[in-house]
Amino acid sequence: MSDYILNFFSGLFNSTEADVIISVIFLVIGFAGLIKGSDIFVDSASQIAAKLKVPLIVIGLTIVAFGTSAPEAAISITSAFQNNAGIAVGNVLGSNILNILLILGISALICRLPVKKTTFIYEIPFVAFITAVLLLIGYIGGSVNRIDGVILAVLFVVFMIYLFRLAKSGDPSLTDDVPEIDENASIPKMIFFIIIGIAMVVLGSDFTVSGATRIAEAAGLDDRIIGLTVVAFGTSLPELVTCIQAARKRKADIAIGNIIGSNIFNILFVLGISALVSPSPIVFTDSFIIDAVAAIGAALLLWLLCIRNKSFGKAGGVTMLAVYAVYFAYLFLQPYLAV
Repeated sequence: MSDYILNFFSGLFNSTEADVIISVIFLVIGFAGLIKGSDIFVDSASQIAAKLKVPLIVIGLTIVAFGTSAPEAAISITSAFQNNAGIAVGNVLGSNILNILLILGISALICRLPVKKTTFIYEIPFVAFITAVLLLIGYIGGSVNRIDGVILAVLFVVFMIYLFRLAKSGDPSLTDDVPEIDENASIPKMIFFIIIGIAMVVLGSDFTVSGATRIAEAAGLDDRIIGLTVVAFGTSLPELVTCIQAARKRKADIAIGNIIGSNIFNILFVLGISALVSPSPIVFTDSFIIDAVAAIGAALLLWLLCIRNKSFGKAGGVTMLAVYAVYFAYLFLQPYLAV
């Protein structure tokens, strides 16, 4: 929708300078929608957790993760229909790398992020495992086809079964994360606000991505770089703002669960569905193999940072941001390094 609006206003003025100015305005509007929408989203999800006595980590891994991954789903599936593998795969891998290194890195600077035992033992390694599965698929076949999409979808069902059992486990280490109940917050009311929050987040991300992509294209960036950076950052803005808000409100389990759940959702659901609906296999280039290795490395770094205290704070956050800066520099220097 934002592309049509952007094209309409750009057509009125028909100049490069006006196009850039309009794109910047779209960025500002997008950021505003993301910030307010994610604030509503976090508060409403927390209250549903309280009402249903569901641990925040489970809410973060499901409702919040799925909601904030909606932009990735929309863009990757649309790109798959248009046979644009650069955006479809780059968006997923770029978002997953950015989610861990940049978003959790920034969140850790705000407050120490404790990691639950189940997250450390099962969920973080599962992110590394499914990324390795995607790497293997791309390395062997050179593409992600419909059969590969079925494999990813089956793994997604396995993850959902795990979440269901986690919610029903009654693990005492999880039950202490159920927040206090706001007596004025009913479940139907909170569901309504979650829908409003998701809508604001998705629309805000849509406006942001449209404006940022237009600027990136004007700068002459190719599809893979746009997918791994501009589009990945734009579609990860919901996770970024949601995590920052969750960290600020001292709801760290929503922050951790949001990122881990989003990364799992991105690979298994977003890329899996993209492969199933794509008219042709999604090409997995040699460059994407390096990006998949980087995504596995990001998950392993998160796991390593949590070994000692099952948490990480400012030092871990700085480490993540430094690693992302190196990866970001590599993306833009790669064409020169290949010469």
